[in-house]
Amino acid sequence: MTISPLLFIGLICLAGGVSLLPAAEAIWLTVPSSGERCVYEEIHANVVVVVDYLCIDQNNVGLGPTVDVRVNSAYGKELYKKTNETHGQFAFTTSETGTYLACFWMHHDQTHYTPNNSTAIVNLDWKMGIQTKDWDAVAKKEKIEGVELELRKSSERITEIRANIIYLRFRESSMREVNEKTNKRVAQLSFMSLGLSLVVSLFQVWHLKRFFLKKKLI
Repeated sequence: MTISPLLFIGLICLAGGVSLLPAAEAIWLTVPSSGERCVYEEIHANVVVVVDYLCIDQNNVGLGPTVDVRVNSAYGKELYKKTNETHGQFAFTTSETGTYLACFWMHHDQTHYTPNNSTAIVNLDWKMGIQTKDWDAVAKKEKIEGVELELRKSSERITEIRANIIYLRFRESSMREVNEKTNKRVAQLSFMSLGLSLVVSLFQVWHLKRFFLKKKLI
């Protein structure tokens, strides 16, 4: 049986820990009483993102402090905003490539809660891409299980790996283009500086020669 190059690449990446896949991240944030705390992620277009957040008090069990939440896209568009929350979930599909920002800050009214300190702790469960898919629901809906389900998962992973490779190649190409433009501009500036120095030197020689001739020193 022959193995396609795409499947071969996918199997290598899976064996190596699937480093090209966006992984689920558990993030802990300490939110101060004044100001905000943000977390950002660089994501390419057409990626599903699901984030669960929970505001807790590490010293007490029960209702803790509440926070306000805001999520902005790479171009500043507001994707999600909630106030006075202890927990919640936001989900979106990226429409453009760039840095997505999620910010948290303490809600102004904390009368329901008497804090032992002036900070709140927020736990984020950040999932992207294939990590957001409910495979139990997929298996039930399409009536697949066992090896067939695992092959379906592998196929999804390979597709996502391919998309990440294309994205990395695009970024490499963009960075190379910027680097070449920068080198070209530096070279142009160097030639301009050299030319200006030569002109100034010639002017100085001409001026000194004229001065010496006027003073009849030569």
